[in-house]
Amino acid sequence: MLVLLAVSLSAAATLGRQSSDGGFKAAQEAYEAGQYPKAEQLLLAAASAQPENAEIQLLLTKTHLEMQQYDAAIKSAERAVALQPKSSVYHEWLGRAYGERADHASFVTALGFAKKTRREFEIAVELDGDNFVARQAVIEFDCAAPGIAGGGEDKARPEIAQMAALDAAEGHFATGNCRRQKKDFAAADAEFGKALQSNLKSLERVCDIGDYAVHHENAELLLAAANLAAKLAPGDPRVKFYRAVALVIEKQEAAEAEKELGEYIKVAPVRSGYPRASTAHYWLGKLFENEGKESAARSEYEMAWKQDPKNKSAEEAMKRLKKS
Repeated sequence: MLVLLAVSLSAAATLGRQSSDGGFKAAQEAYEAGQYPKAEQLLLAAASAQPENAEIQLLLTKTHLEMQQYDAAIKSAERAVALQPKSSVYHEWLGRAYGERADHASFVTALGFAKKTRREFEIAVELDGDNFVARQAVIEFDCAAPGIAGGGEDKARPEIAQMAALDAAEGHFATGNCRRQKKDFAAADAEFGKALQSNLKSLERVCDIGDYAVHHENAELLLAAANLAAKLAPGDPRVKFYRAVALVIEKQEAAEAEKELGEYIKVAPVRSGYPRASTAHYWLGKLFENEGKESAARSEYEMAWKQDPKNKSAEEAMKRLKKS
């Protein structure tokens, strides 16, 4: 009888693991598709079945961040770190969660989270010196945060030197990012350009430069970012977006720019690090405005604003066309 009971319990446990593993795979698919509420529910079920699985907690952290649920993201990231305290990546993501919470808190509350943010990134570097994401995050924090929060450019200088010694391109990116935080955009442009010329290997940081170039309407830097991104990840949709925006800025090849922006809108991921479809609609509006097609431009600006009411550029463009 006891033997049969043991076999039955073992079979049930195996079935439970298989079910939760399938749920985790489905959650990954939902996450990649931008279906974050669905991913959250699947992950919570998987976490209940496998409470010691840190990988599930990490994906929960990412999902909560995309949903702007910062307290929940912290809870999941803290759980992941508790399960695997020697993981550099888990400490990095806990730092990201603390950082987002700090960005959306009152000054007094933000200070506490800011200090935790830097500490987690610091631990991530201590655990793995080759975790360049964490190294760059420490540098960005020190360049951007005041001394009262634990930052300071004086701290960043030796960190940038260490980064440059490990990888020249990453060093140029770190310098450029620091100058960006200080609003020294001419110096940031130059350093970001050097990072791209030195064949920066991180797609994440190449696209960060691309987003910066879009914001500052720097077509030359944007094209350089697009070309390097194409080498690192030929199928990444951001390549088309960056190239199209550069063409709009330069007022060249309007038909090609319109085609690539339209293609990007169809596949634009709803994820941090990717321009939203609303941004592509804004640039389509700018393209049409350049061509004197005010009705088409107005439609695109309205679509951009409808999809993202916080898009101030689209709102200002609508007002401008209304006056004209």
